[in-house]
Amino acid sequence: MSESQTLIDPAAMKEILPLLPLKGTVIFPHQVQGLGVGRPKSLRALEAALAGEPRLIVLAAQKEDDLDNPGPDDIYRSGSVCRILQVGKQPDGVLQVIVEGVVRAEILEYAQEDPFFAVRYTAKPDATEKSLELEALMRGLASQFERFARLSRSIPPEQFVAVMQVEEPGKLADLVAQHLNLKLEERQRLLEMSVQERLELLGQVLSREISILELERKIQNRVRKQMEKSQREYFLKEQMKAIQHELGESDERQAEVTEYRKKIEAANLPEHVKEKALEELSRLEKMPPMVAEAVVVRTYLDWILALPWSVRTEDRLEIDEARHILDEDHYGLEKVKERVIEYLAVRKLSPESKGPILCFIGPPGTGKTSVGKSIARALGRKFVRVSLGGVRDEAEIRGHRRTYVGALPGRIVQGLKQAGSKNPVFMLDEIDKLGIDFRGDPSAALLEALDPEQNHAFSDHYLELALDLSEVMFIATGNILDTVPPALRDRMEVIRFAGYTEEEKIKIAEHFLIPKQRKTNGLKAEHVQFTDEALRRIAREYTREAGVRNMEREMGAICRKVATEVARGSEKPVKVTIGNLHKYLGPPRFRFGVAEKEDEVGASTGLVYTEMGGDIVSIEATLMPGDGELTLTGQLGDVMKESAQAALSYVRSRARRLGLAEDFYQRLDVHIHVPAVAVPKDGPSAGITMAVALASALTGRTVKRDVAMTGEITLRGRVLPIGGLKEKVLAAHRAGMRTVILPKENEKDLNEIPENVRRRLRFVLVEHMDEVLAESLGPAKEQVVQPTPAAPVPPAAYLPPRPPQPEPRKQPEVPPVS
Repeated sequence: MSESQTLIDPAAMKEILPLLPLKGTVIFPHQVQGLGVGRPKSLRALEAALAGEPRLIVLAAQKEDDLDNPGPDDIYRSGSVCRILQVGKQPDGVLQVIVEGVVRAEILEYAQEDPFFAVRYTAKPDATEKSLELEALMRGLASQFERFARLSRSIPPEQFVAVMQVEEPGKLADLVAQHLNLKLEERQRLLEMSVQERLELLGQVLSREISILELERKIQNRVRKQMEKSQREYFLKEQMKAIQHELGESDERQAEVTEYRKKIEAANLPEHVKEKALEELSRLEKMPPMVAEAVVVRTYLDWILALPWSVRTEDRLEIDEARHILDEDHYGLEKVKERVIEYLAVRKLSPESKGPILCFIGPPGTGKTSVGKSIARALGRKFVRVSLGGVRDEAEIRGHRRTYVGALPGRIVQGLKQAGSKNPVFMLDEIDKLGIDFRGDPSAALLEALDPEQNHAFSDHYLELALDLSEVMFIATGNILDTVPPALRDRMEVIRFAGYTEEEKIKIAEHFLIPKQRKTNGLKAEHVQFTDEALRRIAREYTREAGVRNMEREMGAICRKVATEVARGSEKPVKVTIGNLHKYLGPPRFRFGVAEKEDEVGASTGLVYTEMGGDIVSIEATLMPGDGELTLTGQLGDVMKESAQAALSYVRSRARRLGLAEDFYQRLDVHIHVPAVAVPKDGPSAGITMAVALASALTGRTVKRDVAMTGEITLRGRVLPIGGLKEKVLAAHRAGMRTVILPKENEKDLNEIPENVRRRLRFVLVEHMDEVLAESLGPAKEQVVQPTPAAPVPPAAYLPPRPPQPEPRKQPEVPPVS
């Protein structure tokens, strides 16, 4: 609690204490009780009490439990001053507090009500002298409590001994009242009564409780006799079963056990699994039929028998046929297809080889999930897919132990049961979106399943049996690799899916998307046709993505409109061209071409890589009169902010070379903005883009609008390599850029760029920032001197270059002195 929040002088804390209202309970003196504190006002009162010494607080009950924000009139005037013994925080944010009642207190007035209740009170300790009448009441109460404790059997022995050893009448009444099940009103009355009245009332309450307990004991005895009768009937039934067995007859129970035994023998289970199944069956045979444990054992046996312990599908080892199937289902994706063919070749030469563990990483809509189905079809295997997006519980992977109610195996075991074979293609979709919380780390549970050296004996908590996953072909998919834990990433062979080029999208649309949408919307080939120019226009101006998901959506919209015309009786075939495309899809949503319409000052185009693929981003810089402050906006991360600082430092260090006054930063404020403010941005690869925007704004030279760039900058102006080059170059190609500036060290990555894209782009490989400025900035503008009496202050974005300075006179060389 800060000093600005409390209104009470710390010196008066002994007379004025914080008040914490209680719901549904009353704390007596000498009572140790745990409380859950979660209301903001109560938390502030607790913080104020913890700040004092000793840590005291007044606890008083609310008159109504359903009030979350009670006022002074809603709280009883009598309560207890309590000492705070211990404070702990639970995972849900509620504070668990253990308090001990010290003395009764009567609230005189409320010293404050916000930000927490603080009250002025008077302590009301109990009288210590005992009269003969009090002595008699104490003995009677102790005798009744002893009988009550014997009947209830719920009072710990140490607490019972503590009550029986009490000599003060008030303390005896308070300790006895703690163990009685009283209503709130009754507990409040006990708190407000005198010692003698408390003893008399507790005697009445104990008499009532003893009568109830004696009646409960009679009922329990009657129930126990009935249970003994049921057990006798069960014993007789078991004898009847034995007699039936001797006579060659059988009952339903025995028939169930026999059926399970036959299934176990016929299932061709591994030896350790068969042994465990027979052990559980033996337990089931000895159990009464209606026992809850019998249901658990039946479910366990059903799961063991449903799993494909020794069932496998034969791989299709014809390499040419498998390649034909892969080409039939997907266009491009050469790396993926080559990897599958390699696995088939190794499998053909070495049948005992283990299944690969692949990880497909790429933007949405690039075919990661669908290629998994195609791989399963090419191999002749079953396909099973498990989505891991949002999974936060480790038991989702490994299963629950059978001690839990409703326990089930994990997703891997469930997937094998669904597949019906021990060697399926098992897809772990969205592995980059696994979560972690107090229930465990699911990614850690996957380490064993995805390790070829360990997964031959995978352990599920539910089965508690070694399960062989070595023949399973695991394929994980995700959009970004950064969120996958390093240990899990190390166990997988990563294959990246880059975005499609424009030509690839057109081919995919012609061979896959258009036939699919025709079939989905009930159309035939003669109903609707697409020209290549229309498909190219859709890819350029109606979608801007790395994959083809939105492109398929737009074609579906066209096919639905055509289907509407056909359903109305129109027999005229529709040919979608550039001229009528707007009729079906409306005006273009994106402008194809460079990011800017014309060369501008202070605006440069960068290349970024996100989980949606590569994209272009415009970085703007502007100058204002000021004192050298740097402002960064656009929801930038720490790394990107540091890149902007490095870019500004580089420009300052090159002020003379750029024709700037060396003290320009002392009279100008710099503002760098990255549009799309709602999207978080981070990473070092925008360093040279920021430096170009800054240099352009300071020198007044325009940035060429058809130049895109990416690279990390250092203080010395060196340009460092970056990642995601292929996706970034494809984004520049989609946006219609003509020149791409790249770090020299990324030259080796250009081989991954498709040949048709490399032909249409000009790549400039740089090592220093000076080369970037020379390539991206336009010619310097000539300064025009206006014939005005007083030279105006030049605009912030167009500082004139410094006049040439006379070179210093060269001093004659002095020979070194030895």
